[in-house]
Amino acid sequence: MDCPSRGVLEHVTSRWGVLVLAVLLHRSYRFSELRRQVGGVSEKMLAQTLQTLERDGFVHRAAKPVIPPRVDYSLTPTGREVAEQVSALARWVEGRLDDVLAARKAYEATREA
Repeated sequence: MDCPSRGVLEHVTSRWGVLVLAVLLHRSYRFSELRRQVGGVSEKMLAQTLQTLERDGFVHRAAKPVIPPRVDYSLTPTGREVAEQVSALARWVEGRLDDVLAARKAYEATREA
């Protein structure tokens, strides 16, 4: 059975989804600024991630009719809620990374024996 919540969960917990949401928690960004803040994301992947998060109602895209065109990305109220949740998870992982790496090392040691 295909559960719609799985797709949403995949979007917000994807590699780039988590990072984009975490960065947008601080303020709105233009595309190029956001790309620099996320780091390592290709232009194509960032565009796809933003489009997916916008479609899910987490990101607001504001295009301003100026020359050159200006597009700003920010979180919607729902986006802010989910960003706070995934950011908390990311902070937890970072804080417990040594434990996870030690567990991996112990696991691998039992497999090699």
